[in-house]
Amino acid sequence: MRASADAYLEVQRSAAFQEVRSRYRRFVVPAVIGFFAWYVAYVVTATTAPGLMARPVAGAVNVAMLAGLGQFLTTFLLTWAYARHARLRRDRAALDLRWTTQELTRTRGDAP
Repeated sequence: MRASADAYLEVQRSAAFQEVRSRYRRFVVPAVIGFFAWYVAYVVTATTAPGLMARPVAGAVNVAMLAGLGQFLTTFLLTWAYARHARLRRDRAALDLRWTTQELTRTRGDAP
């Protein structure tokens, strides 16, 4: 069991693993901050400026409805962007790390 744990630690300390983690963070941290700011702005505006949110845009559709639908739209766009980023920037490297880990645990075995 110790040899397997050492293999995982070795991979975790590798430059390739650190690069995958770095790519993940470079996408996720700004995305979370941006989406959270957009959400808080919507809630704060809805509670502090009801007149603005009630302003009609087209017929019965007002600013609040458009902003609420915008929340759904940005959720789907962020999900799409995350999946695309993972596919293009991390999946291949993560798969290579997986194979490296499996190869290390297979060749080292679990001998004491």
